Amino acid sequence: MRNAHIDRYDHLDRPVVAIGNDYGPGQLLPAHAHRRAQLLYGATGVMQVATRDGNWVVPPQRAVWIPAGVTHEVRMLGVSTRSAYIAPGAARAQGLACEVVEVSPLLRQLLMDAVDMPVDYDQAGRDGALAALLLHEVERAPVLPLHIPLPADERLAALCRAFIAAPDVRAAPQAWARRLHMSPRTFSRHFREQTGMAFSEWRQRACVVLALSRLASGAPVTIIALDFGYQSPAAFSTMFRRMLGHPPTAYLRQG
Repeated sequence: MRNAHIDRYDHLDRPVVAIGNDYGPGQLLPAHAHRRAQLLYGATGVMQVATRDGNWVVPPQRAVWIPAGVTHEVRMLGVSTRSAYIAPGAARAQGLACEVVEVSPLLRQLLMDAVDMPVDYDQAGRDGALAALLLHEVERAPVLPLHIPLPADERLAALCRAFIAAPDVRAAPQAWARRLHMSPRTFSRHFREQTGMAFSEWRQRACVVLALSRLASGAPVTIIALDFGYQSPAAFSTMFRRMLGHPPTAYLRQG
């Protein structure tokens, strides 16, 4: 199905309901949740997904796994999507965290073909086999480091959100510790407990993830690097390649 809403078909006794939709630049899907889990694949463009626990940026030809019942909003930056809405328990651990995942060529083709299946497809026929194979591929899709975790501590979360709004790789943990009236040692321990990451690791991850949206909108690497406080575009590109395996401009073309 294309340009349809899952609510019309959620009741169907099928493990997979596949829907394709097209969205304009900057279109926002307000906060909502699904009874089914969702594998949301962007054939084109970039998606920005937000929940109360963090932010995810999904480059072209990757996907985000959204567990059943998780409230989320999505900003579409010129995206043509293919979604597989999956019955609870049919694929992947039903945890509470979203994940950006790599999409293999086989999974990509399965998603493309699935949206053309009838919604009440024959589970014993070819379409049923396609849906079953899709579930196997979803299960084995590797996770990408494109998540910016947010802490539960509201004071620390406010600092993290301010950083996301204006990322600066020069941000010092000592300054954040002073803002929270903590010693550097206590702050370091508290930050890791809240986010699962060291401050420097979180800061670097946030810069890379946020850079992807800027790159997708056409911003030059030089401008992004300087805006984010890097000493040079080369320093930014080196860090980007170390995290994601490709230089900035090439990464959006990988898939």
